[in-house]
Amino acid sequence: MAGHSKWANIKHRKARVDAQKGKIFTKISKEIMAAVRQGGSDPSGNFRLRLALQKARSVNMPNDNISRAIQKGVGGTDDASFEEIIYEGYGAAGTAIMLEILTDNRNRTVGEIRHIFTRRGGSLGETGCVGWMFNRKGYLAVDKESTDEDELMLQALDAGAADFETGDDSYEIYTAPEDFEAVKETLEKEGIVFVEETITMIPETTVEVANVDGARKALALIELLEDHDDVQNVYTNLDIPSNIAQILDNE
Repeated sequence: MAGHSKWANIKHRKARVDAQKGKIFTKISKEIMAAVRQGGSDPSGNFRLRLALQKARSVNMPNDNISRAIQKGVGGTDDASFEEIIYEGYGAAGTAIMLEILTDNRNRTVGEIRHIFTRRGGSLGETGCVGWMFNRKGYLAVDKESTDEDELMLQALDAGAADFETGDDSYEIYTAPEDFEAVKETLEKEGIVFVEETITMIPETTVEVANVDGARKALALIELLEDHDDVQNVYTNLDIPSNIAQILDNE
């Protein structure tokens, strides 16, 4: 499996979490509503809802907000009438970008997303133009300081993980989506604590942007897309070398 560059989608975003909390809560509320509408309000029988609730707790979303989102989903009100769409396009240096969208107005959203791509030197593509480059996987990250690499790798593979990699700051465990919960629960019973746990889209190959200006432009597009109210998730095959990432992280 190709190395998964997490810097653009995780480290950079976390630096902005405090300023973005209201927006993050709104996006998670929409995901909870969509999950409830799709699979019901009982988390034990609704995997998508369990993931959404896990995400809500990870950002300390208030219980009242969570309850309201679940009730709106149950009630099937206009607030819960979101259309789920995948948009695909290209960013700086031909990097691939996939967007998971929840919108109540497809025409408005596609116009706004197209404008963002164009404004930052990218282009919104046709359905399927980059989707073939990504695979849906379960992803679990463990802080390097918290455990021994060899021991964790054996535990993960014994639990049913599909792959194990060593990242810059964490050990990365990949699973098939259907095995995600079982692997996660097995490792938690072994005392493993995760710094991230999610179902995500992993690129088969990455595109390295090894100059500061190009990386800055690529991230500017990703940030604008992430900030859009209807964009739930942004996936990219952008790869920024650690030396360039360090420069940008200090800006």
